[in-house]
Amino acid sequence: MRAAREFEDGMVVNLGGGIPTLACNFVPEGREVLFHAENGALGYGGIASTETADWDLFNASFQPVTPLPGMSFFAHDESFALIRGGHVDISVLGALEVSEKGDLANWVAGDLTTFEGDITDWIGLDRYPPAVGGAMDLAIGAKRVIVCMLHTTRNGQPKIVKECKYELTASRCVSLIITDLAVIEITPQGLVLKEITPGWEPEDVQAVTEPRLILASDIKEISL
Repeated sequence: MRAAREFEDGMVVNLGGGIPTLACNFVPEGREVLFHAENGALGYGGIASTETADWDLFNASFQPVTPLPGMSFFAHDESFALIRGGHVDISVLGALEVSEKGDLANWVAGDLTTFEGDITDWIGLDRYPPAVGGAMDLAIGAKRVIVCMLHTTRNGQPKIVKECKYELTASRCVSLIITDLAVIEITPQGLVLKEITPGWEPEDVQAVTEPRLILASDIKEISL
């Protein structure tokens, strides 16, 4: 819901797998957002119910989505030409880690049992690691990259870190982080804490964030 507030009328927005795919359900009434799917679609709507699902039409999380008037379909090469050509306004991606410089790590290589944290929960699989896929193109090709993720791993470890320990998807690409606890902007001066979940204090968020947070002068509660 908070991520959808970043979408402006007429924007082309790509939603990555996991939490980001839910944002298509919360576009404010009267605002047109053209959702892009890297498998070759532009202009789909919210997630479809089981009763109305067309399983030839799905998003990055393999959830059925609803068609909208004017929706278009095209091949993979044209889809990635849109991404690499800079025609995607916002890419919303999940992440395993984001560094204080805006580095993004949202894939791993190898056996998942060798990694700590909540990788299997994040990807929804218990045997196969999330591959880099189209995220590397979206992280570089989109005009703006927003990360939506839980603030910590299931073991309570920070996912906003000084340096990523997982393989990077792209470096210095993330501009905004939205978690269950806070909204954090990545700036040349550092991480700016702009919004906070009701019931939490800045020091509580800092306690589960590895880098130092700069408090915005107008810090406020997250509004949905």
